[in-house]
Amino acid sequence: MAARGAQGLVLQRHGHRGQTLLSNLRFGTDDVSYLRSEPGVAALAAVAGLELTERTRVADTAAARARFGDRTAVLVETTLLRRRAADKLGGLGPRVAQWLYTDEALQQATAAPVAVHRARRLASVGTAVHDATCSIGTELAALGDAGVCALGSDIDPVRLAMARHNLGASAALCRADALRPVTRGTAVLADPARRQGGRRRFDIGAYRPGLRELMVTYRDRDFVVKCAPGIDFDEVRRLGFEGEIEVTSLRGSVREACLWSAGLAAPGVRRRASVLDRGEQLTDTEPDDCGVRPAGRWIVDPDGAVVRAGLVRHYGARHGLWQLDPDIAYLSGDRLPPGVRGFEVLEQLAFDERRLRLALAALDCGALEVLIRGVRVDPDALRRRLRLRGARSLAAVITRIGSGAAGQARVFVCRPSR
Repeated sequence: MAARGAQGLVLQRHGHRGQTLLSNLRFGTDDVSYLRSEPGVAALAAVAGLELTERTRVADTAAARARFGDRTAVLVETTLLRRRAADKLGGLGPRVAQWLYTDEALQQATAAPVAVHRARRLASVGTAVHDATCSIGTELAALGDAGVCALGSDIDPVRLAMARHNLGASAALCRADALRPVTRGTAVLADPARRQGGRRRFDIGAYRPGLRELMVTYRDRDFVVKCAPGIDFDEVRRLGFEGEIEVTSLRGSVREACLWSAGLAAPGVRRRASVLDRGEQLTDTEPDDCGVRPAGRWIVDPDGAVVRAGLVRHYGARHGLWQLDPDIAYLSGDRLPPGVRGFEVLEQLAFDERRLRLALAALDCGALEVLIRGVRVDPDALRRRLRLRGARSLAAVITRIGSGAAGQARVFVCRPSR
């Protein structure tokens, strides 16, 4: 939702605590120089004292313009971006509160726990790293904290100037095209742009720089390439990639798929799931002897990183679980893995809305969490049709059991463990 702000500035709602960003604002190197200057730092301190919420944005922007004139746009934008960055990058320490950002650079920046995880992996290898798409410096900051000797480059002069501010004068930075190597003997880290005009690009051919071109350019080097979590693994393999694909999740959300060249991957590992919230990692070199049986006491919906990496059976084997169906990602067992949220089975029946409504009413259900795999059901529409009136909060796990003519949609009415 856009709104016309004070003095003609166009404000775009961003969905973070009611804050708004200035639509289509483009920073220039002169803006970065101003923001780094003594007057700019003082002006940012003044603007940081404004609420800049949906309720106050017009009046606050007018007040800022009265003091800072044409500099208002970059001051307001920087202030709002710093507030947004606190959640995403706060794990890099209090310094991020004074960093400079563009909206797109912050959107693309790796969340701090993910960057820290990658930096520690690289530190364990003991190699120097060239971040060939360093942007505003997030990965370089994490690498430095992990003790990795690192340098960065970027083709965008604005982001490079921001990285210089963010990382300090001692940081090794230069302007360069990621497809024109400027280093030797280092592992190369790349994070191709996957957004254009604020929209995600899912086709690996639309990455900038292109994934194929990166792999060709650094075919004789160790490299790490951050990709979208939905990347087609088979397509990546068809490009000739023979290393490890690591899928990483944080706070219950799959954040990325990262390509580790064979020289940086553990021996024999082709797929890895890293669940950062629990500090758990799983690879395809582990046993996958996970059977198929009827539901036990608990149903487990594996973390998205495990599912996306194709390691459901490996996860089941590690934790003594079994599958409900060989083609469905739900697992079951008589005990929950440590720290994992599960669903205790109270009742199971063939999926039929009338029968489900009666079962839920008998259990005094008033709020229902709906989990679905292998069956086409709209959870919100289903909840509305069930017209629940009870006091308990329960869950319905709806899935297909069996394939072909023998397949049947079933629902497990459950009590969530938390």
